[in-house]
Amino acid sequence: MVDQLILASECDVANEVICAPADVKELFELPTIFHIGELAITRTILLIFLAAFIVLAILYFGLRKGSVVPSKFQAVVESLVQFVRKDVAEDIIGPDGVKYAPYLTAMFLFLLVGNLFEVTPLVNFPITSRMAIPAFLAIVTYVIFVFVGFKKNGFRYLTDIIWPKSVPIGLRWLVGVIELFSTFILRPLTLAVRLFANLVAGHLMLTLLLGSGAIFIWNFADAGAKSLVGVAWFAFGLGIYLFEIVVAVLQAYIFTLLSAVYIQSSVHPEH
Repeated sequence: MVDQLILASECDVANEVICAPADVKELFELPTIFHIGELAITRTILLIFLAAFIVLAILYFGLRKGSVVPSKFQAVVESLVQFVRKDVAEDIIGPDGVKYAPYLTAMFLFLLVGNLFEVTPLVNFPITSRMAIPAFLAIVTYVIFVFVGFKKNGFRYLTDIIWPKSVPIGLRWLVGVIELFSTFILRPLTLAVRLFANLVAGHLMLTLLLGSGAIFIWNFADAGAKSLVGVAWFAFGLGIYLFEIVVAVLQAYIFTLLSAVYIQSSVHPEH
C-alpha cells in the first residue's frame, strides 16, 4: 500500500509507460511507526518481530501436543521440522547434524515467513530484501562453521585449507589460496547476497508491474488507450506473483541447505 502511494504520487500516466519512483530506495525504506525514546521503530522492524512471532507460534501450536493422530496443522508442522532434520541436517552433515537441526529449522522457517511477506496481502514487503537480515544470518552461519572447524580439527582446519594434501603438490599453493579466499570471504558474502538480490528483484518487479497496472487502469480517463498497457502490466504482474511464491520457498531452502553444507565441510573437512 505504501509503495503504491509512492508510485501514484510520482506517476504521470499521460507521458509514462510504467510508473517508477525517482529513487527505487523509496520502495525499501519503510516509514517510522513510532519512537521508543530516540529509537525509531519502522515498519521493517515490526515485520521482523512479526516473522519471529509467527515462527514461534507455528512451532508451539504445531508441536505442543504430539498427538498420535495429528491434526492437519500438526502434520504440516511436523513434516517441515522432519524435512529440515532428516533431508537437510542429517543427510548433509551426517549423524552430527542432529545438534544443528534446531538452528537450521528456526532459520528456514524465519526466512520462509520473511520471504513470503512479499506475497502476503497488506504486507507486500519481504524483510529479507533489507541486507541486514541475510547478512546477520550469514554471519551466524559463518561463526558456527569456523568455530566447529577449529574445535573439531584444531589448527589443522586452517592448514588443510591452505595446503590441501589431496591435490597434486604442484597445484596445492594455488588451490590453497582459492580455498582460503572461498571459505573465509566468499561463503558468507555469496550466502547473503544471493538471498538479498533475489528478494530485491522480486519486490521491485511486483511493485512496479502491479502498481503501474492498477494506476493506469484506475486513471483510465487520463491514460486513455494506455489503460490497455496497464492491463498488460497487471496480468504480467500476476504471473510474477505466482513465480515469487516459488522463489520465496526456494531461496529459504537454498540458504538453509548451503548453511548445512558449510557446517558439514567443517565437521568432515576430509570430504
